[in-house]
Amino acid sequence: MSGHHHHHGGDGHGHCHDEHDHSNDITPALQSLLYSQIDFDSITTLNEATVKGGAGIVKKTWAERLNDHPELESDADEQLLMHIPFTGQVKLHSILIYTAPTPAAPKTLKLFKNRDDLDFSTASDLPPTQTIEVPQPVAGEDVFELPLNRAHWNTTTSITIFIEDNWSDGDEDVTKVGYIGFKGQFMALNREPISFLYEAAANPSDHVAIPGISDAGARTMPGQ
Repeated sequence: MSGHHHHHGGDGHGHCHDEHDHSNDITPALQSLLYSQIDFDSITTLNEATVKGGAGIVKKTWAERLNDHPELESDADEQLLMHIPFTGQVKLHSILIYTAPTPAAPKTLKLFKNRDDLDFSTASDLPPTQTIEVPQPVAGEDVFELPLNRAHWNTTTSITIFIEDNWSDGDEDVTKVGYIGFKGQFMALNREPISFLYEAAANPSDHVAIPGISDAGARTMPGQ
């Protein structure tokens, strides 16, 4: 539990509200930030104006989240399709997103769990795992944290983010995103096979130890 030493971030004096808001924002975000668990090299983004632009904004650390560069920009129109795999299984709790306060900021996000086969056509047609509207950013704001319906995101190995439109109401063909991050819990993939092997090993030994009972069970089960 390496995150616990961050607790001293805010000291709770109400009269310096703005100053302490900022540190309080940072403290909980670092506790459950999924960063090293992202497979950065396998991130793909369709319709990005610059190669690896999508990967670049996900690679930003929490400290770099408000930096102007790198910035993801769409190319031919306002839509973007990002596929972000994780190095194991995660339980996603929320998406963190930062954009400059312009009409080019993304508005509608359609999110798909564990799909690595989507293009703009299928992402438009298929029902998403969840749809989120990003609030319109205003100057001076930090990252938006967009809560997810956790029941839908328990066994996530990748997320595909379809940015369907931006806040320009069709006037702006370029969508711009400055930072994307995730909060949640990481479940190392090697835990799954280990628990499965124990279970598989236990069942045969049960049958070997008491063959009479397992034979009888096999005969009586179909008739029940």
